[in-house]
Amino acid sequence: MDTRNVPDLVRKLYGAYVSKHRKVVEDLLSDDFSFTSPYDDHIDRTVYFQRCWPNSERIKAFEIEKLFEKGNEAFIRYEIETIAGDRFRNVEWMRFEGNKLKEVEVYFGSLADGDASGRKD
Repeated sequence: MDTRNVPDLVRKLYGAYVSKHRKVVEDLLSDDFSFTSPYDDHIDRTVYFQRCWPNSERIKAFEIEKLFEKGNEAFIRYEIETIAGDRFRNVEWMRFEGNKLKEVEVYFGSLADGDASGRKD
């Protein structure tokens, strides 16, 4: 199994959101990928692309502030800047198997103006 540098895989994922390259994300996610956030309870990759990928249209930049790696896992704190100029922080825990992202748990930060997820629900 190809094992790549976890921080590089994390950066590749976030970079694909900024550059709007869905195929890169599709190639990174395992077939049995699972995503959890305060809005999503262990959704699969199909639902992830339906619910989460459209947010890429609002993302201007990801700035990784902290990235801790241990084995095939990473814990990341980042700041997102939206196209509209808003900024917010989130924290994510990721688990990889080889060069595939197997699982993500997102923990939303706070914003001065409200919803930390960046969602406009």
